[in-house]
Amino acid sequence: MDRFNGMPADEAERALLACCGSHQWARRVAAHRPYPDLDALLAAADEAAYDLTPGDLTEALACESLTLLPEGAYSAAHTALSAAHAAYESRFGHVFVICLDDTAPEESLDQVLAGIRSRLTNDPDDEQTLTAEELRRLARGRLTRSFRAAGNCAVS
Repeated sequence: MDRFNGMPADEAERALLACCGSHQWARRVAAHRPYPDLDALLAAADEAAYDLTPGDLTEALACESLTLLPEGAYSAAHTALSAAHAAYESRFGHVFVICLDDTAPEESLDQVLAGIRSRLTNDPDDEQTLTAEELRRLARGRLTRSFRAAGNCAVS
């Protein structure tokens, strides 16, 4: 944590952008350093995520990529997932995001397809709320993994 807390602001913001593509989110999280521990950083990241504007969400979503299929997935699965993503993007104008941190790898395809199918029926405002929550969960998981991988000393 000391390394992250001691980084120049622009370097900390760049590191944070790997977790969430909103510059406003990264600036806000970086500006509230120093953090005593990972829990405090995650709380600040959550708070900053809750305050994302529609423009901030659009910026963050532009940095997200499509969900990857597990290795060895059948071509039919690729087709189904591509079609579901296309339908979602057509309806809402951005990529589908879902946090799969608590999902076993062998269940991820089913979770993504079920998620897209169920969320396609959402009202755009309701979907924006769900999308923001999924981005918050993704950022939280990425921060946690970065600190654990770096031995709790830096965002990598």
